[in-house]
Amino acid sequence: MSSMKEREETFERMFVRDEELKFKATARRNKLLGLWAAEKLGKSGDEAEAYAKQVVVADFQEAGDEDVFRKIRGDFDAAGISEPDEVIRKKMIDLLAEAIEQVKSS
Repeated sequence: MSSMKEREETFERMFVRDEELKFKATARRNKLLGLWAAEKLGKSGDEAEAYAKQVVVADFQEAGDEDVFRKIRGDFDAAGISEPDEVIRKKMIDLLAEAIEQVKSS
């Protein structure tokens, strides 16, 4: 009986760890995405960092990535930047892979 309990606790710890890594990787991806978008918007230095933070915060509006996508898309549209949706979405995917590697190595 105790081995079942130990197994259950091990799986719970693994789940918590995996969710924590997922959260960190998504936040890191959003920051990297924000920095990429900031460059496209002509921002640099502190202004780029502040914009990247806005992108990270935008992710707390709803579950999933659509809130982050809408933030970038809206800001690009407002600035007259004609970046196709597919490019933004691909960048999100590519940067998530990069963020996962960064989180795993830290």
